[in-house]
Amino acid sequence: MITPWGFEDFDAHENLHFVWNEECGLKAIIAIHSTHLGPAAGGCRFWHYEDPAEALTDALRLSRGMSYKNAMAGLPLGGGKSVILADAKRTKTPDMLHAFGKAVDHLCGRYVTAEDVGISVSDMIEIRRNTPFVAGLPVEGGDVGGDPGPHTSLGVFLGIKAAVRRALGKDSLNGLHIALQGAGSVATGVAAHAAAEGARLSIADVDRAKAQKLADATGGKVVGTDEILTLEADVVSPCALGAILDEESIPQLKTPIIAGGANNQLARPEDGPRLQARGILYAPDYVINAGGIINVSTEYLLDGDASLVRERIEGVPDRLEQVWSESSSSGRDPASVADAMAQRLIGRG
Repeated sequence: MITPWGFEDFDAHENLHFVWNEECGLKAIIAIHSTHLGPAAGGCRFWHYEDPAEALTDALRLSRGMSYKNAMAGLPLGGGKSVILADAKRTKTPDMLHAFGKAVDHLCGRYVTAEDVGISVSDMIEIRRNTPFVAGLPVEGGDVGGDPGPHTSLGVFLGIKAAVRRALGKDSLNGLHIALQGAGSVATGVAAHAAAEGARLSIADVDRAKAQKLADATGGKVVGTDEILTLEADVVSPCALGAILDEESIPQLKTPIIAGGANNQLARPEDGPRLQARGILYAPDYVINAGGIINVSTEYLLDGDASLVRERIEGVPDRLEQVWSESSSSGRDPASVADAMAQRLIGRG
């Protein structure tokens, strides 16, 4: 629906900040969805948008997803997200990152940033020069920190195993076919874990060379981006960008399970019931991909070590089971069930 502000994806966001620094070329959006449970935490995405309106949609949807993700993971954090609008050449300079850091700092801790697509640990170091409200910094000694990607990958892998156990009655991925959309940091970790357990992988990425490198490392096969979602597979694992499950793609799926690390996999709320109507078990994205923010939270709040991070990530399958169990008993699709759970946790249910 269209909200009073005219933005379809606006969901009672607490703050929406448009950042512009003409001198260094920075254009960014910082969206704070909720601080009900704590400071709004969520990564910064560096991406080229053909239409700036797409950047606003991303910021609104991703920040809401972070509110839900942090709440469902049991973290004392709210939800926020930022996007830096890159030019067509993906120009990124230290001055641009410093200016972004100043913008984050002006929010006085209401928003805590970290890595997302297009942003690296080294970028976070530059942002940190102008604000302390940053996580995902290099690990020093036995401290928690660094790239959250591998932690996200672990949670997704464990979530895939939980989905396979529930839908297929199998305790191992050995011999199963996983169609992996994406070959970035999260997908790479998922592929490594799955291949080590004997899964057969089909991999697609817009960067075919990157997909081939991952396939070579895991014994997988590269397929086209236009066919990855339509393969006959035991699991389709979206680990790239979102909004790929819609009224056109869902009827073409040939899998009993959708379980992956991408954010906002469902294009619209009605796509959850569409998956359920087809008998496809869906792992709500912000439940299965919480490993990264669990690591970020532990780093930022200084409330645990690496072993505790691992323990918290190993809780991902249990949370998925709670969602699936309520879905089974209530008849509602898993995405709707998870949304309702999260909304209650952030005081909006």
